[in-house]
Amino acid sequence: MKTLKESKVGDIVRVVKLHGEGAVKRRIMDMGLTKGVDVRIRKVAPLGDPIEVTVRGYELSIRKADAEMIEVESA
Repeated sequence: MKTLKESKVGDIVRVVKLHGEGAVKRRIMDMGLTKGVDVRIRKVAPLGDPIEVTVRGYELSIRKADAEMIEVESA
């Protein structure tokens, strides 16, 4: 499976699974990144961190380390 970090700009992907534990997983879920939601990759910073995505109608910047914990598939 691929992760959100491996997705390219312009891709629309669906969240399949969240890895991580406790507070980290809770923070990701609080940002709206839950199983089954569609995510559009908008921009990636020049050094790859952070990644800007559109989820549930709003823009969100997410760190590369957090993006690695989000397993996705093509929407």
